[in-house]
Amino acid sequence: MNTLRGIDLNLLVVLDALLVERHVLRTAVRLNMSQPAVSHALGRLRHLFDDPLLIRRDGGLVPSAKALEIVPALNEALRLVREVVGPGGFDPAREKRTFRLAMSDYGSAVILPGLLKMLRLAAPGIDLVITQSSREAMLGQVMEGECDLALGVFPDRPERVEAEQLFVERFVCLAGWEGMAGQDRLDMEAYLLRPHVLVAMKDGADTEIDTALRAIGHARRIAVTLPHWGNASRLIYGTDLVLTVARKALALYERDPAFVVFEPPFSIPPFPFVQIWHERRGGNPAHLWLRTAVVGMSKSL
Repeated sequence: MNTLRGIDLNLLVVLDALLVERHVLRTAVRLNMSQPAVSHALGRLRHLFDDPLLIRRDGGLVPSAKALEIVPALNEALRLVREVVGPGGFDPAREKRTFRLAMSDYGSAVILPGLLKMLRLAAPGIDLVITQSSREAMLGQVMEGECDLALGVFPDRPERVEAEQLFVERFVCLAGWEGMAGQDRLDMEAYLLRPHVLVAMKDGADTEIDTALRAIGHARRIAVTLPHWGNASRLIYGTDLVLTVARKALALYERDPAFVVFEPPFSIPPFPFVQIWHERRGGNPAHLWLRTAVVGMSKSL
């Protein structure tokens, strides 16, 4: 007990954040501390545990064997402390912190408007930083602790990455009204004769659309490849181009007389849109609140 009296228990909060963030500056932002204060706390923790705990490597911090060993006990200890202090250890209305989310511009268009409205009302002190990258890069960011949540399509996930389905999405096609010559859809022959816009983070990427076409012995001509579907829709107007993309991305165009939204002339399997996070963040009250908020907002789509 005498040994415990000499320990600043706030250090454990810093250690928990460091093990999640694996970065001194991000930990400082997360805890609303200065960077020197976090560095000083890390020095005290190293002395306390007689271990480096986090080792600098490739521009980041990697947990030592000792640090990984104490993670379960540390998480449980902090959980019990929160229970002792009282229920509702996280108060969104009073919290000041930054969450980092990774998603495509599709996710930004579909998820962010409703999520931001909710945050401004329920948690005005919470800020968001949104990043965009490939599916593989987002998985890496989750694994390395560079983002709190990633939203998208992740059919293959590493062992320690958890997921929650937000909704099931399907594909539709978008074409300019003038180029459709009064038709409200294209049959298979007409679809394959048209030039297409492909939305992909890199050239030559294999999409669910092309996989479905290949399964029935067809291929489409890709006239334009670009990484942002928002710009893709602008390219459609006044051309013969066709864009095949997730339906929720085109909600506004369904009521625009300048465009025609129609079902593809072949079957493309629907896909689950999910949020993913690393298991080390799973029990954090703030993180749980954010995930719950994203799920609640998604149900209203």
